[in-house]
Amino acid sequence: MWIHKPFFKYATAVLLVILIIFLMGKIDYFLWPFQKIIGTIFFPVLIAGLFYYIARPLVKFLSRFMPKTVSILLFFAAIIGLVYLAIHVSAPTISEQMHKLSSQFPDKVKEISSKSEDTIKENDFGMVKNSENIEEKASGYLESLSTKISGNLITIISIITNIATVLIIVPFILFYFLKDDHKLRPFLLKYIPEEVESEGNKILKDVDKTLSAYIVGQFIIAMVDGVLMYIGYRVISLDYAIILALFAMCLTVVPFLGPFIGIIPALFVALQQEPIMAIKVLAVLLVVQQLEGNFVTPNVMGKRLDIHPLTIIFLLLIAGSIYGFIGILIAIPLYSVIKTLVKNFRRFYQLRHRSNRKAMNENTG
Repeated sequence: MWIHKPFFKYATAVLLVILIIFLMGKIDYFLWPFQKIIGTIFFPVLIAGLFYYIARPLVKFLSRFMPKTVSILLFFAAIIGLVYLAIHVSAPTISEQMHKLSSQFPDKVKEISSKSEDTIKENDFGMVKNSENIEEKASGYLESLSTKISGNLITIISIITNIATVLIIVPFILFYFLKDDHKLRPFLLKYIPEEVESEGNKILKDVDKTLSAYIVGQFIIAMVDGVLMYIGYRVISLDYAIILALFAMCLTVVPFLGPFIGIIPALFVALQQEPIMAIKVLAVLLVVQQLEGNFVTPNVMGKRLDIHPLTIIFLLLIAGSIYGFIGILIAIPLYSVIKTLVKNFRRFYQLRHRSNRKAMNENTG
């Protein structure tokens, strides 16, 4: 009978587990400890996991010539040296550009506001009377915002402390991730029945390859895009080139939509410099995206993820509305892992079903 099929048995078990968790969630003190534990370790483990996949290829290469612990420490020393060198070389330029940008930004905003107000008054769109009310509401909102910020100073300090704690803990977690990564798969396989151990091992390998392909690929693409954007901004003589390129590079980790969001500050600066500069910024973005799409991405990622752009947009919108920027960061790799699991489980189920049917036919024959 169809209700006795394995699919319905597993589906019923999953629904019962979800129902139990939901009912237990109605009891505040039951889920509170789990929520605190997950909330405490989630971000350090997530950040360390991202850096783990970025660092693993280099650590594996160095481990061929020296002990693994020494190669990890050498990697940390190299990262510290590169960060120090980058700060020593580019810090004065970044600091100068940040100072100029922060000092000129309020004046630019006032200039745009005054021009907009003059335009409205000159054209008399019927909003002259409402403009004063809008200004009053805006000033009232800013006053209330400053009051809230001063009142929540302790909360702000607490957030800064939590961020500092995460940054201190992440290197230790990353060290042990790199040192003991070979123990994880055997540890997980101990909880899998022996008859499906080879299948479970293949699933874990596929998940690991999927995460590695995405994280390392996005990191390389972001670095290349940042360098190309900086070169392009310097070629068109855009102000604050290094800051704007760094901003674009950081947002490139968001697939598909990131590069377009990353040039918004560059467009704003370009419009202040001269209107034609905005067209040049868009031209730089077009050239960089063509170079990335035709040369960088195919060689770095290939077709290993194979996700349709429309699927990426929907995933980013849903994840962003639920979990914010963190949801946007983990949406694509999480989807890729789930897709890999479903594909492997389906294939293994079909193979096992065929083998069972073949064995039954041989027994009956």
